[in-house]
Amino acid sequence: MKYGGGHFNYLLVCPRKLWLYAGGVGMEHTSERVAEGKLLHATAYPSRPGRYEELEVGPVKIDFYDPRQRVIHEIKLSDRMEEAHIWQVRYYQLVLEQIGIAGVRAVVEYPSIRHTEQLGELTDEDRVRLSEMERRIDRIVESEQCPPIPPKRKGICRRCSYFDFCYVGEAVPEEDSDQEDSL
Repeated sequence: MKYGGGHFNYLLVCPRKLWLYAGGVGMEHTSERVAEGKLLHATAYPSRPGRYEELEVGPVKIDFYDPRQRVIHEIKLSDRMEEAHIWQVRYYQLVLEQIGIAGVRAVVEYPSIRHTEQLGELTDEDRVRLSEMERRIDRIVESEQCPPIPPKRKGICRRCSYFDFCYVGEAVPEEDSDQEDSL
């Protein structure tokens, strides 16, 4: 495994963000939203049992994993569910499967809206889609050219840690109401 979950998330959020992130241009340290996410991760579930620990497998960092129940728990700051979150967690399931932990389920947790999205085990269709996504990631990160700024700014751009990087000195395109890319 050569990618972390962020690569799969960023693929669906913004190819430009993916390219910059993969190239080592890290802007997360300047983002208040990233800091809020870290605080949420640390405080959202104070009564969570100690057996649910963060798990690192190569470049993958899973928020919480319950080894007894074989359940991944991913906490998201967002106030809306996004396809990018689902596929980031699906990738985590694939990574665990690849190291011999089969039958893993997942839960994407949205504390701000008090919702959890339950994900069953990976299907063959999920594996095919993840493979296609990995090939798309490969093409983007191996490209010598940074993907262009989208002609219409997405609503998510204004909260992105790369916003200033993308739009400094440039005319900011009008905002598009579409929030995410689809495959």
